[in-house]
Amino acid sequence: MKFFKEIFARVWALWGIVSFVATFLIIFIPSMCCYLIPGIKGQDIFIKIARLWMNIWLPIIGCPIKVKGREHFLPNKNYIVTCNHNALLDVPLSCPYIPGPNKTIAKDSFAKIPLFGWFYKKGAVLVNRKSDASRRRSFEEMKNVLAAGMHMSLYPEGTRNRTTEPLKTFYDGAFKLAIEAQKDIIPAIIFNTKKAMPIDKSFYLLPKKLEIHFLQPVSTANKTVQALKQEVFNIMKSYYATYQQ
Repeated sequence: MKFFKEIFARVWALWGIVSFVATFLIIFIPSMCCYLIPGIKGQDIFIKIARLWMNIWLPIIGCPIKVKGREHFLPNKNYIVTCNHNALLDVPLSCPYIPGPNKTIAKDSFAKIPLFGWFYKKGAVLVNRKSDASRRRSFEEMKNVLAAGMHMSLYPEGTRNRTTEPLKTFYDGAFKLAIEAQKDIIPAIIFNTKKAMPIDKSFYLLPKKLEIHFLQPVSTANKTVQALKQEVFNIMKSYYATYQQ
């Protein structure tokens, strides 16, 4: 049985790639038109197109998504959204389903992919993690995104979680940004991407029902970076463990 599961998962991964490319080509030109619309309005339309794309692609690969907690995003207010990170599937789930215009931070290497790189750059603040100057520049760009009224979607674990724990130790960046920009944090928990795309397997995909839950905002007022980081970590870890049970 295990052998057939392994074969199926790799055939399904091929289907995932083929359907990803095919559906991307459908939305590519409309998404590129968003470059012609400056500021927050263009980004809002871009995110709606990305959401439409995921609403098509995720059911096609047998990974429909359930979203909870949209009501925590108050009108005329923007946030830093902190997501857990277990698989490559996390990015297509987080940004498109955050209500309203938003960007994430992402490695600049992916921006070199033909066609997709243009889409990728529109949705992200790019960073070269090996360059201190690039990291400083991206931090200022993220503050500009927030100042423009958009959300920032960040993964405080830094990389995908390869441990057996619900969460890896958080880095300071998201919380330093929140305090400097005086923006509240909305913790977000993504479920089942680890089951759909296990980190220890290559070219592997299984149909699984996915979920993203947005939790109540966490205030940054009168908090240090370390205190805020620990508070958000505890909230996310507790919610993850409770909901899984």
